Amino acid sequence: MDSPPPAEPYVLADHPALDLLNTVALINGTACDYFQSDADVLRWLARMGVPACVEAGALEEGEVLRSARTLREVVRTLVIRRKAGEAGNYAALNDYLTKCPSYLQLRAVSATGLEVERRAAGLTPESLLAPLAEAAAELLAHGDFSLVKHCEHSDCMLWFYDRTKSHRRRWCSMSLCGNRHKVAEFRKRQAQVTRTGLD
Repeated sequence: MDSPPPAEPYVLADHPALDLLNTVALINGTACDYFQSDADVLRWLARMGVPACVEAGALEEGEVLRSARTLREVVRTLVIRRKAGEAGNYAALNDYLTKCPSYLQLRAVSATGLEVERRAAGLTPESLLAPLAEAAAELLAHGDFSLVKHCEHSDCMLWFYDRTKSHRRRWCSMSLCGNRHKVAEFRKRQAQVTRTGLD
């Protein structure tokens, strides 16, 4: 029996650029794109802790969605090529990054405490997604791609950055695919026991 899809995309990759890729997931054998509207993207950005501009409604409807989907597929292609040890064409990501002008600004968080914030120089879909584009660039340049992994479950397409101490993580999540694997192995053993008992 098929389980109902989660209401929101999984956030389990331990890296924001990989969580962006995971906004498309296999649910009951079918690819499910969690980005269906600007509101979906903005809600996901807030969940990820990316400060989305409150004036985002001033943008043309669908611009944020188109930009998010474009960035996601550019990053997906580059991650797959980098993981395979192949050279990538970084022009699309670099072009995206040039559309994200920003500056740093100090903000008082208490009477004596300061925080440095990055502010977008202008309101564009790219400026809203700039932290993810920058995270993807950092991952591609400095990430240890032996730790960038694809879930080993055959019915899963999720990515993660293996930050475990032993670096032996195999599943996107033990409660999802790890558990499905355990159940499948248990059923396989039970079937073998049953067959052996019938022989």
